[in-house]
Amino acid sequence: MKYFNNVPKIKYEGASSTNAYAFKFYNPDEKIGGKTMEEILRYAVAYWHTFTMDGSDPFGAGTMVRPWDKYTGMDLAKARLDAAFELFEKLDVPFFCFHDVDIAPEGRNLKETNQNLDTIVSLMKDYMKDSKTKLLWNTANNFTHPRFIHGAASSNHADIFAYSAAKVKKGLEIGKELGAENYVFWGGREGYETLLNTDMQLEMDNLGRFFHMAVDYAKEIGFNGQFLIEPKPKEPTTHQYDFDVATGFAFLQKYDLQDHFKFNIEANHATLAGHTFEHELRYARINNMLGSVDANQGDPLLGWDTDEFPTDLYSTTLAMYEILKNGGLGRGGLNFDAKVRRGSFEPEDLFHAHIAGMDSFAVGLRVAQQLIEDQVLDGVINERYNSYNEGIGKEIVEGNTDFHKLEAHALELKEISHQSGRLEKIKTTMNQYLLRAYAGE
Repeated sequence: MKYFNNVPKIKYEGASSTNAYAFKFYNPDEKIGGKTMEEILRYAVAYWHTFTMDGSDPFGAGTMVRPWDKYTGMDLAKARLDAAFELFEKLDVPFFCFHDVDIAPEGRNLKETNQNLDTIVSLMKDYMKDSKTKLLWNTANNFTHPRFIHGAASSNHADIFAYSAAKVKKGLEIGKELGAENYVFWGGREGYETLLNTDMQLEMDNLGRFFHMAVDYAKEIGFNGQFLIEPKPKEPTTHQYDFDVATGFAFLQKYDLQDHFKFNIEANHATLAGHTFEHELRYARINNMLGSVDANQGDPLLGWDTDEFPTDLYSTTLAMYEILKNGGLGRGGLNFDAKVRRGSFEPEDLFHAHIAGMDSFAVGLRVAQQLIEDQVLDGVINERYNSYNEGIGKEIVEGNTDFHKLEAHALELKEISHQSGRLEKIKTTMNQYLLRAYAGE
């Protein structure tokens, strides 16, 4: 059955196109720095926001009009699968992502749930045989069901720890069967509401134990996908244990897991942590921990995770700058963990949203590549830190000095001459590059 009969296959038509169902900047075959846009950007569709979200929020019921919602249970799961691969084909995306409960409903018990998953995974596998769209990553939803009210791997109840492990075990098996490039751990309720009733030490130790068990089982079954942790500071708990990249990296180092994991970084989670998107990307990059990206944005006027489709060209440019400096995303990709607005309730809006996001990151890619080729930001930074290239600065960097030598140097100083940071000039240059890209220069 077809669900998007009014939508043609989306093709690249260029910046001057007025066709709402065409890419204006994303040309999958265009080469940037020796690779095609498709190879660099590695776009993925998020199954949950695209096919299961109904538009409900804390203040109102669902608004989304979805032709597959006339079904229920496993029939609904199969209809969503049909719709998913139709959308993948029309957008011509290389990847998709899902949680276990996105693709199949939970049964009366874990055994029945796994049977439901087996049925849909078998059908999904058949679709994938005839589709270019592959699985970027899958994961287990260990946060929505009431059983996870107090967490999953960090739960105060050992039975929930075991139940969570069983779900991840199944997820790893599914990942191997479908050829997933990665496996993501997002600790939706791995945190606490108050320290008054929380044994933080036990919870964090158990979380470390859980991850080691996952590493061991992946080796046991021969699943070689990259493990990814997705940081988020809050929501739904007051404090999440994977608050941001820095906190997550410290956790991985403490529990000797840093060689097994990288980070899946989401833009909106970065801003909730009080960081910019590019900050989180750079922190991961300089520590060789940048694995994949959830591409979205938040609303600066709202204090929660709005998961908007990315349209901020400044942000996408700075994000792509970090990704290119990282040498790309390796086995990762740009997953649109984003949802259409509650008022954008028609099925066609799903295409308009993805076109907007894909075009926005394509612009970011073009501009970032030009900034790197022209050494715009490298030049600024090299000049600003040039005092470390010679004299006492070089000795500091090379570890050839101590407090005695530094004191002697400081005592001989007469006047220190600073240079301007020229932030306004830098931002003006950034604007010039963005406008040139828009003009097709």
